[in-house]
Amino acid sequence: MPKFDWSMLRALAVSGVVATVASVAVLPQGAAMAQSAVVRGLPDFTDLVDQVGPSVVNIRTREKASERSGANGMDEEMAEFFRRFGVPIPNVPRQQRPQRPQQDEEAQPRGVGSGFILTADGFVMTNAHVVEGADEVIVTLTDKREFKARIVGVDKRTDVAVVKIEATGLPAVKVGDVSRLKVGEWVMAIGSPFGLENSVTAGIVSAKQRDTGDYLPFIQTDVAINPGNSGGPLINMRGEVVGINSQIYSRSGGFMGISFAIPMDEAIRVSEQLRSSGRVTRGRIGVQIGAVSKDVADAIGLGKSQGAMVTGVESGSPADKAGVEAGDIITRFDGKPIEKVADLPRLVGNTKPGTKSAITVFRRGSARDLTITIAEIEPDKPVAKAVEREEKPKASAAAQQLGLSVLELTDAQKKELKLKGGVAVASATDAAARAGLREGDVILSVANTEIAGLKDFESVVSKADKSKPLSLLYRRGEWAQYAVIRPLR
Repeated sequence: MPKFDWSMLRALAVSGVVATVASVAVLPQGAAMAQSAVVRGLPDFTDLVDQVGPSVVNIRTREKASERSGANGMDEEMAEFFRRFGVPIPNVPRQQRPQRPQQDEEAQPRGVGSGFILTADGFVMTNAHVVEGADEVIVTLTDKREFKARIVGVDKRTDVAVVKIEATGLPAVKVGDVSRLKVGEWVMAIGSPFGLENSVTAGIVSAKQRDTGDYLPFIQTDVAINPGNSGGPLINMRGEVVGINSQIYSRSGGFMGISFAIPMDEAIRVSEQLRSSGRVTRGRIGVQIGAVSKDVADAIGLGKSQGAMVTGVESGSPADKAGVEAGDIITRFDGKPIEKVADLPRLVGNTKPGTKSAITVFRRGSARDLTITIAEIEPDKPVAKAVEREEKPKASAAAQQLGLSVLELTDAQKKELKLKGGVAVASATDAAARAGLREGDVILSVANTEIAGLKDFESVVSKADKSKPLSLLYRRGEWAQYAVIRPLR
């Protein structure tokens, strides 16, 4: 056996190569491969920033000075901070509110957000909450050019908006395939947090199809997102946009490692309708639905907790005409399984009105196939605003813990909405906002107890166990659905 040359090893050590030589000389093949996997390098995002960065824009909005005051006398930008990130808006005493000089009707700064160039001819995508209510929208490119933008359309249900600037030859983004996105995959965000333009943050996909009670199943990541990032792109390692950064979960108002992005396939579908007609049409079938518990599934022979339980059918609605009955469990829609109750409104909402669709219902121990013609859901009808100035919103101590203040419905409103009772949501923050409730909704029942008015609402809420999730049936426009307000832990 040849003698080992220790002088050679010393020379390698001096040159910094000894660790590599030692691992190759000593470790078995399998161990060497394992170590190689452990020391895999972190991704380099520099090429992605160069590739996608020019497509990301800063969005500033303005509105008339007389409309700028936010909730409780707070500056609108700060109020938006509280609303978007789940923090109750503090009540600032009038004597402590900052005194502003008298101003004319010139447009004043309102907020800052992000967006990205969708097409080379100037269509820009952002969040609906970034531009909603703005009288003027200013889009700034990375080369410092500024354009006044025209709002093409806003869809509050999905929080997607499209604006248009008059420019050509712009660097448009590449849209990625969300179905290829994997949990654990590296992603990057570019935006303007706190007005700091072209800030880059990165992380991984934490979950897909995250249900937050809205029409969209969100992409959850741990990418740092803060006020001003809203509307910016979520980018995969191929330089493709897979989502729009929309919101975070926070108990403090700051980033806590959980952020949500709107899947790009859903955003593109919405943007196409906004660009063609300025609004989004959605389907409806006219049913009130609830979740199917395991106990109920076992009791009726369904086998497992799945589908959407029909708790009510609107008279003359598509569901009524198709023969759907209260107590049915809708298990499939257009051949797609309904795994959880939130799947049904999403699938129906994404179906073009006038389409004939097949649904499968489980009724009295057996499955039945029905054919239903989809109708169009009407635009939301805010209820609370109509009586906001006539009556002060009620917020008992129990309701405040949920983040709710509510109003009594007038007889005229009940008649218009064809309701026997309920209370109108005047504001929804904190837990109520996270559950999907918003101003203008009408709460029909709490904890499976029908609400006739304010007295019933306060009685049921005050008696509810604050350590357990609280279910509410509410109506938005013509559509009724459940929300679950979960306690903070």
